[in-house]
Amino acid sequence: MGKSFYITTAIDYVNGRPHLGHAYEKVLTDVLARFQRQMGRDTYFLTGTDEHGQKVQQTAEKEGRSPQEFCDEMSGHFRSLYQKLDISFDDFIRTTEERHKIVVRDIISRLHEKGEIYSAEYEGYYSTRQEQFLQEKDRDEKGEFPEIFGEVIKLKETNYFFKLSKYQDWLKEFIEKNPDWIFPKFRAKEVLGALEKPIPDLCISRPKSRLQWGIPLPFDKEQVTYVWFDALLNYISVIGYKQEDFDKWWPGINVIGKDIMVPAHAIYWPIMLKASGIKVPKHLLVHGWWTTGKEKMSKSVGNVVDPLSLIEVYGVDAFRYYVMREMAVGYDADFTPEQFHQRYQSDLGNEVGNLLNRTVSMIKRYRQKSIPPRVKEYRSKLDDDLESKILNAVTLFREHMEVFQVHLALSELWRGFQRTNQYVEECAPWALAKAKNDQEQQGRLDYALSQMVRAQVLLLTELAAILPKSSAIGLRQLGQKDALVKDFERPLWPESLEGKEVGDPEPLFPRIEFEDTEAS
Repeated sequence: MGKSFYITTAIDYVNGRPHLGHAYEKVLTDVLARFQRQMGRDTYFLTGTDEHGQKVQQTAEKEGRSPQEFCDEMSGHFRSLYQKLDISFDDFIRTTEERHKIVVRDIISRLHEKGEIYSAEYEGYYSTRQEQFLQEKDRDEKGEFPEIFGEVIKLKETNYFFKLSKYQDWLKEFIEKNPDWIFPKFRAKEVLGALEKPIPDLCISRPKSRLQWGIPLPFDKEQVTYVWFDALLNYISVIGYKQEDFDKWWPGINVIGKDIMVPAHAIYWPIMLKASGIKVPKHLLVHGWWTTGKEKMSKSVGNVVDPLSLIEVYGVDAFRYYVMREMAVGYDADFTPEQFHQRYQSDLGNEVGNLLNRTVSMIKRYRQKSIPPRVKEYRSKLDDDLESKILNAVTLFREHMEVFQVHLALSELWRGFQRTNQYVEECAPWALAKAKNDQEQQGRLDYALSQMVRAQVLLLTELAAILPKSSAIGLRQLGQKDALVKDFERPLWPESLEGKEVGDPEPLFPRIEFEDTEAS
């Protein structure tokens, strides 16, 4: 991994309100970006909204508003949610911004001048819901177009086409030679399967007579740009395309859902870049779907989970922890209120919150809030084992995070919290404290209390990428104003904590009765 790190989410289409799927993707990307910053890398994190297209135009018309007014409101809903989720994006792009339109017009002009775009008449079927032209291969076994395409109409019109088919063999060979380009690897089979049959050239424009809400083609003002061709270019429009620092950031990592991998991100996008003489993304990181009762969340079914209701009851960090711990990146995961509550009470409340509370309370009670010194002669094998296990947990956490396996990274970090809880029981500071006149027992108490603080300072510092608010609160309670400055090569056991004062013990994850929550 280089010194700079660029990562993007898919930009969300503003025709509907945000839901759990949107929230998960943004938290995942945020966690990866925060981790890279913690590891000392210059990091740029982009998210935003996709605001052109027929569905936006039609919805705005139904509501008696201009498309821009509609987009302004809907984009605000997404931005508001991401702020509530503590998403640390560096930029929020809206495809209606001029800085984006400039790049779209430039790329299209260059491709047109190179002969990669041509005009032709199209006659066939068109899905208004998906805003795309359909092929015979899109029909189901009954010879009908599946419901996913919504209303399908027959069209005959003149449009502009991008020579997608010209690069089919190149893309197939590229994916075969770069098996790690798509994460997880098994997703590449789906792309290669789609490339087994000839792919048609991509229609990249719509006539203004049918669609007004889009970026006009620079060489034909009566046509506007197809929404996908417009939207995909956001990944390079923000980071100084054609400017000096563009190569600092690009190629980056595109985090997307599996539903927009084929054809948009795994076929259209790399070919658009190849034809433009621009490097393809470093990786496509493709995540799965959240389900409820093993069914995909759908507004029509009525099983959509509102992340805001969960945040209101449990707090933002509990939500972030659950979605990161429960879903293996690339696979589907099933949401249940019971499992969410269990994770909160057990993993967060007991193994982290209770440990912190006990540690701070004992230092306050036995050492007047001052973190005691460690005297070497009172060190035991328990301390050797604690340090070894915690440092190993942090090392494995970092290794998993570098390869996007956040759920495995968290599992390793929790082994560190569990080992620290076990250490407290083994040392029994409350028993040592009773022998007030026994120097050895008091020396051992000092050592144990100090080790308890050090273990948690190290673990909470690493945890800051996933639970930024809770980590900061926990570290302050342990007498740390900020997370430790990290050793980027390997984790080191914290030193120089003696004499610092711990704060007052406050519940980090207060107990919540399940029957009282909205999630039930």
